[in-house]
Amino acid sequence: MKKLLITRRMPEKVLNAAEARFDVTLRDSTEALSPAELRAALRDHDAVLPTLGDRFQPDVFTDVPAPRARILANFGVGYNHIDAVAARAHGIAVTNTPGAVTDATADIAMTLILMTARRAGEGERILRRGDWHGWGPTQMLGLHVTGRKVGIIGMGRIGKAIARRCHFGFGMEVVFHNRSVVADPGAPARQVPLHEALQADIVVVAVPGSKETYHLLNAEAFSQMRREALFINISRGDVVDEPALIAALQAGQIAGAGLDVYEFEPAVPPQFMAMENVTLLPHLGTAALEVRENMGMMALANIIAWDEGRPLPNAV
Repeated sequence: MKKLLITRRMPEKVLNAAEARFDVTLRDSTEALSPAELRAALRDHDAVLPTLGDRFQPDVFTDVPAPRARILANFGVGYNHIDAVAARAHGIAVTNTPGAVTDATADIAMTLILMTARRAGEGERILRRGDWHGWGPTQMLGLHVTGRKVGIIGMGRIGKAIARRCHFGFGMEVVFHNRSVVADPGAPARQVPLHEALQADIVVVAVPGSKETYHLLNAEAFSQMRREALFINISRGDVVDEPALIAALQAGQIAGAGLDVYEFEPAVPPQFMAMENVTLLPHLGTAALEVRENMGMMALANIIAWDEGRPLPNAV
């Protein structure tokens, strides 16, 4: 029976299915693998089911030149924490879980849009601390979302799902920027250069994390946004230059932000926490039991295919 390391606790459905098929070692921690654990994972197991923060970078593979592990079946669609090129060079396949996360992540994008536009987080804090003194015509005026223009940066599965929700749910005009031409955006939408997408009322980032997208949203990008605009990130934390975003918010260069991901999470810059016009969520993008079960079963299906010598369903 092959040895499988699962680096974080999974839903019971996933664990039961894994234990029925493999000799499972469950690492019951919410912290990412330490440098020593990363190397032991490759040395001591046939397969690894890692997730966000488990940084299998080139130095890890260099330190374990003859790894026992033959597959890293990532739990999540984003795999920028794994250097897939270095893994393959050492004979290790890498897979991910596309599709399973699409709708849940798009829903969180809409949650952040609405919370930030309508100042919902700020309003709840006022109420909870007993500072709400009654309704008034000018109380907590926010941005009316219906009919606004949204600029989506990255038009993959998640970007398209956000576009559908914005257009069909809120009558929004959708423009988007994508590195390649998108023939069918899934909703009435117009592909535009990045600078034009940044001119929308609401800018949503949905690109994958990679070397090419690292700090894609930087000081120059924020300088092109409108002062009344909102910035939403549900992609990966390192897509955004956080100090540049903080500076743009503090200077009133943009009106607000909604964030579900952070560059060095779980660390969140205290400047974000101090701003009432910033909505902060603890990486809730896929946090629904059904979604997490689907992700886990998809990752497991990749490992089973590898074990049976079949083509990997979701190789990257």
